[in-house]
Amino acid sequence: MRYVIVSVVHGEAGDFNNNLRKELFRNFKAKSSKLHAHFTIKAPFEYDDGITDLNNVLDEFIKVEKAEPFTIDGYDHFNDRVIFMKVNMSKEAKEVHDRLIDKMNEIPYVKFDRKDGKNKTFHVTLASKNLKSIYDKVWDYIHRYNCEFKCSFDNITIYKWEEGTWKLYKEFRLS
Repeated sequence: MRYVIVSVVHGEAGDFNNNLRKELFRNFKAKSSKLHAHFTIKAPFEYDDGITDLNNVLDEFIKVEKAEPFTIDGYDHFNDRVIFMKVNMSKEAKEVHDRLIDKMNEIPYVKFDRKDGKNKTFHVTLASKNLKSIYDKVWDYIHRYNCEFKCSFDNITIYKWEEGTWKLYKEFRLS
């Protein structure tokens, strides 16, 4: 089975991202993730046995940790491949994230690399597929919209790849 672990961005920022991604697809055919607005905690990974130990680790984690704030402030990009909303983690949110990575690192089948470990570039993707030829148009277009939001790192959400799409497996809520 294939899984991905993210933190879903709720509220105004999440709605903004979801709507702008639809607009970018409608206007430019710029594609993005099939997931709701999110930042990635652990990139997709394969594991064919049950993930009970991962569930247990996350259940325990949310009992001792609490939600912490972050902001979204403007846009950025990875070359001409990905355009995203910039996530600025508060010191407290980054510390919760890093403790989460440490806990998840104890699970043998969860392996982090530089793209999804402690030192990742936190971001909420707007466009990431078939972007190269339309990059400049999309980049100019998004700047019509102000992108400043107060958010909360308040969930750890696992999705499972089934029937050609990501389906919610389980959401863990930080208090």
